[in-house]
Amino acid sequence: MTQTDTATAKPARRLPPMTVIGPVVALIALIIIGAMLNPNFLGYANLTNVLSRSAFIGIIAVGMTFVITAGGLDLSVGSMAAFIAGLMILVMNAALPVLGVGLPIIFLGVATALVAGVIAGLINGLLITKVGIEAFIVTLGTMGIYRSLVTWMADGGTLSLDFGLRTFYRPVYYDGILGISWPIIVFALCVIVGEIFLSRGVFGRHVAATGANAEVAHYSSVNTTRVRLATYVLLGLLVGVATIMYVPRLGSASQTTGILWELEAIAAVIIGGTYLKGGFGRVWGTVIGVLILSLIENILNLTDYVSPYLNGAVQGVMIILAVILQRGAKTGK
Repeated sequence: MTQTDTATAKPARRLPPMTVIGPVVALIALIIIGAMLNPNFLGYANLTNVLSRSAFIGIIAVGMTFVITAGGLDLSVGSMAAFIAGLMILVMNAALPVLGVGLPIIFLGVATALVAGVIAGLINGLLITKVGIEAFIVTLGTMGIYRSLVTWMADGGTLSLDFGLRTFYRPVYYDGILGISWPIIVFALCVIVGEIFLSRGVFGRHVAATGANAEVAHYSSVNTTRVRLATYVLLGLLVGVATIMYVPRLGSASQTTGILWELEAIAAVIIGGTYLKGGFGRVWGTVIGVLILSLIENILNLTDYVSPYLNGAVQGVMIILAVILQRGAKTGK
């Protein structure tokens, strides 16, 4: 086998059974518990609402899976989404007198979000791969920058779409096909494409090889710098996609938009079985992680046993437990 073949081959890691079965068992247990605690839990309206609301985090988490698998991390996605949403609203409101309410102005908003997402991801990626700054430091810094920018654009308040434009744009979140909302459909498409690229494509194998051992991957003819840069650009693009689906829900953006989205996205990826230090990732596992977090929040909201304000604490505990399980599996404990 040549060096190139070695780099593009699937990682020869044996996946511990618990990391495969654990999230699935947890998801099934949550469904059973939710159904027992509240008869409305398995209702169509509740489930579709949970899936629609989780689609934003899910889309971002797909991109985060690639970043973490490659050995990276991005703490700025929540603030990035808030900034993109604010920029998107400003551009659409400014163009309204010229374009009027209609598809052209929606396309302008979509293009703004996608371009802004790609540029934001590119900036993060270049600072990490070219300048050589740690991913934690770069994305911690840009997290503060994006959050401050949206606060400045809103002058400390809230940016809102024009009422007529917001009414025209609302179906992007609330409508769909055969009772399935557009956010769920877009999330499903992102998952399918992401899973194909990560588990079956050459790019996915390069991502895993880079995260497993960047030096070995480099000597095996993998351009690790380009691979890592591409994962951050991909994540930025998907943050833009998620924002496109989010803005019509409320038609506004403020300094509180996207709060803790980075925690939820990272939690979903880790709970789904992707290794925090890189080298192995799976998009379908991330989907299970997203569903677990969404169902926990939903159960807390539907019952009075635990305050829904503790949802962030529950997510933090689950991240710690998932990492502990991964370390135990690797060391054979």
